[in-house]
Amino acid sequence: MKRKILIVDDDKDLSMIVQDMLEDYGYQTTLALSAEEAYEKMAANSYHLVLLDINLPESSGFEVCQELRRISTVPVIFASARTSEDDKVTGLDMGADDYLAKPYSLKELLSRINSLMRRTYGFQEEGQTYYLGEHKEICISTGSRSVTKKGKQVSLSLKEFDLLVCLAEHMNESMAKETLLQEVWGAFSEVELSTVAVHIRWLREKLEEDPSNPKMIKTVWGIGYMLVGGMEE
Repeated sequence: MKRKILIVDDDKDLSMIVQDMLEDYGYQTTLALSAEEAYEKMAANSYHLVLLDINLPESSGFEVCQELRRISTVPVIFASARTSEDDKVTGLDMGADDYLAKPYSLKELLSRINSLMRRTYGFQEEGQTYYLGEHKEICISTGSRSVTKKGKQVSLSLKEFDLLVCLAEHMNESMAKETLLQEVWGAFSEVELSTVAVHIRWLREKLEEDPSNPKMIKTVWGIGYMLVGGMEE
């Protein structure tokens, strides 16, 4: 059975991007562009999780969360451009389970949704395993969000891991820098394109035997990068 997510956000373009991504990962999604529409959707259907913006037409996500908590314990994640400590505290005090600041990475959003789903409903996320290197000495596990090299754990930052997985999902394919930036840092992120190159360099330093002559994380001149390796279901 597919798990159902209600996305409540008046930014239709962003909501549709999020919707496409979540459905690619097996979730069933419904959009609501206002608080009133959200109330109508929730009255007619049940959901496993609500992704909720704060700034909504003629109301606020705080009010929606407050009303929802009177009748339901469904997990709620606030996703908002309002990033002050007071807003975060208010959202969590009203019963939200998590708070994610915009702009956000789609990969981070997916990770938080998966984590909250596991905690609430007890799913086991199988994930995917990828191998790099001539002798498969590097193993990437999306289920456990871990990377090992010759059996030893490799410490990666959140963005380093998300970038590596993004490349692994398109193994042996050229990925444009612009695509990587959008996928990992978010469609509306304001970080510079050079950020991708910096993180690629850090990944090479941690994974390549000779970072100056990479065998796995290749540069595709004029385009971006390619991860060379294999995968196992």
